[in-house]
Amino acid sequence: MDQNTFNTLCLQQLTLSGVNESETVAILSQGASRASYADAFLWAAQQLGASAYHLRIADAAPSSGAWAVGSSGLAEHPLAIQALKEVDMLIDLKFLLFSKEQFEIQAAGTRILTVVEPPELLGRLMPTKELRERVEIGQEILAKASSMRITSDGGTDVTYELGMYPTMTEYGYNDEPGRWDHWPAAFVFTGGSDEGVNGRIVLSPGDVLLPFNTYVQTPVELTIENGFVQDIRGGLDAELLKSYIETFNDPRGYGMSHVGWGLDHRAHWHGLTQFGGGMGMELRSFYGNVMFSIGPNNELGGPNDTPCHFDIPMRNNSLFLDDEPIVVKGEIVVPEMRAAGR
Repeated sequence: MDQNTFNTLCLQQLTLSGVNESETVAILSQGASRASYADAFLWAAQQLGASAYHLRIADAAPSSGAWAVGSSGLAEHPLAIQALKEVDMLIDLKFLLFSKEQFEIQAAGTRILTVVEPPELLGRLMPTKELRERVEIGQEILAKASSMRITSDGGTDVTYELGMYPTMTEYGYNDEPGRWDHWPAAFVFTGGSDEGVNGRIVLSPGDVLLPFNTYVQTPVELTIENGFVQDIRGGLDAELLKSYIETFNDPRGYGMSHVGWGLDHRAHWHGLTQFGGGMGMELRSFYGNVMFSIGPNNELGGPNDTPCHFDIPMRNNSLFLDDEPIVVKGEIVVPEMRAAGR
């Protein structure tokens, strides 16, 4: 995608996000990464009359290769944190999610939008007000529920006790002070009570392991008791999942994190075959997927801040709230949330 086209996309995004001449927008990046993104957002903010600047921090030290969430690198830059707390909107090109620094910046009233996916995907999944409405309908329904049950023909049968944690949304843009979102995204989620997730989840071929950015090839059976994965069985995929979690040497990596469902009819389940270099947001958003997560729940206000994190979107599952069907074998069945033509 050429720079002019990308500039226009970023202008559409900031327009949806309510940026105006009274606001200040900061763009955060690290090293040489996503320099063209920073340029595009600076240009877009200028077109809307906003003040804007680019805050670029040094590259991080080489890592072990594991995707350790929550280590933002900003802790070493208290002046940068303070500056970001004073702006109206932060474009996060680095990925601050799960970090104490992000929560501190949000608490000051700064709204945050993370942008790390390939430009072509950002263009194809440009958020819309209609999509936001669909996600917020899901939020309203989920927030009223006291229990969630997920089942599948492959053998999944797991129950989440709800009510301890808030219901959250992602719809790909952000016009609310103190809120976080991610472009692109379209799903709704919450968390089970700390000891209130029990049952069995069976991953089937075609389900997705993120951050591996791979599709499950062989069935994986997870036994969950009192909010933690107690056993993982299966073939190669099960062994890889266990091996990765064990490298963190943190038993909280087996904790059950957020859970919800995807709502973007434009997102493709096969998206990993098209776009490299991102973090799988299309797979988190595809219509009718049921996604559960393992690891930190501090995003929801919980106590688990382990750096070990998995998001696992599943196909063809059914999801019930207080025994009422919401997703049936991968299809949304609540009329107000259904996409046209589905």
